[in-house]
Amino acid sequence: MTGRLRIVHCFRSPVGGIFRHVRDLVEAQARAGHLVGIVCDSTTGGDYEERLFAELADRLELGIWRTPMQRHVGPGDLAAALRAFGIIRKLQPDILHGHGAKGGVYARMFGSLLRVSRSRVARLYSPHGGSLHYDETTTTGRVFFGLERLMERATDHLLFVSDYERRTFRRKIGEPTVPSSLVYNGLRACEFEPVPPAPDAADFLYIGMMRDLKGPDLFIDALALTQARLGRAVTAAMVGAGDDLPRYRAQAERLGLSAQVRFLDPMPARKAFSLAKVIVVPSRAEAMPYIVLEALAAGMPMIATAVGGIPEIFGHDSPALVLPIASRIADKMDIALTDPAGYRAAMPGIASLKARFGADVMAAEIEKSYYSALGRTASDPQDSAKRSIVSRVS
Repeated sequence: MTGRLRIVHCFRSPVGGIFRHVRDLVEAQARAGHLVGIVCDSTTGGDYEERLFAELADRLELGIWRTPMQRHVGPGDLAAALRAFGIIRKLQPDILHGHGAKGGVYARMFGSLLRVSRSRVARLYSPHGGSLHYDETTTTGRVFFGLERLMERATDHLLFVSDYERRTFRRKIGEPTVPSSLVYNGLRACEFEPVPPAPDAADFLYIGMMRDLKGPDLFIDALALTQARLGRAVTAAMVGAGDDLPRYRAQAERLGLSAQVRFLDPMPARKAFSLAKVIVVPSRAEAMPYIVLEALAAGMPMIATAVGGIPEIFGHDSPALVLPIASRIADKMDIALTDPAGYRAAMPGIASLKARFGADVMAAEIEKSYYSALGRTASDPQDSAKRSIVSRVS
């Protein structure tokens, strides 16, 4: 087979949108005949993520390698970096694709080290929001954006998942000095099948990481406001995990919502969709969240904050969009409950979503970027070594 690549994806936390993006991408790349592997953190994720890894294991010829990685810069970073570099060096990638801030640093730093001693390794970086969420007026923001500009020298191609992300990069860091592409996240064909609500479905659903950036606190406050306005119980399911989960449980109890809000462990999105009639995405910041695409493809009415790339999915004037303020979210909740048919009619059509957001389209466009970064084409007869290494470290 010509053009067979050894592709390694490097990222920190195997949860949330980045992990979903990588899973879709590696599955498509493996189907295309490439040798694919993953290197990520071993200290995050739970049983649900372990099941997802198990489903992937047989398809990835370069294996799934997990090793401790810190979220923040600290004394343990050097040891973590050395462990990760040792793994990646053994895998001998043609393509080293970093996702998120930590994965982006590792991929470009390690790819550059590999290029000192062997043939060309293409170094690609997908921010997925990452360090772009920092405020450019703060010292921390200026430091991170300065580092991002420095790291461009070790980057062969930048991949953005939304035009918002690309515009943010330009505003906070500067015009990219290396080739870049905009490639939207994509869904599999089976995900465009509707998911009807269960007979005992709650009014609203939150699904995602339990951290303030994703807005679960705004969701709970909005529930309380909506309940007070309507004068009846408003119910919700909250699906997800994270260090801040106890704080959100306490918030719901403090607001008298303990009986109305169910907190549930992470589960497949389409299973969660049946738990409620309307999904709420109350994020304070996003790049191009999969959960928005997944829920709309499943036919769920949605309330979403107008942040990041979300308006690119709906259209900037969509009545589904709202500012990340609890009272504004409550306004939409009120409308969704009092006029459910009218609210549902305002959602984007399935046909337009299919035309713009497909997993095969996403993978094909990213593959073009890989070959471009290598200075090759998909039909180039330079086959990579067929040797595969499948292992795991902890």
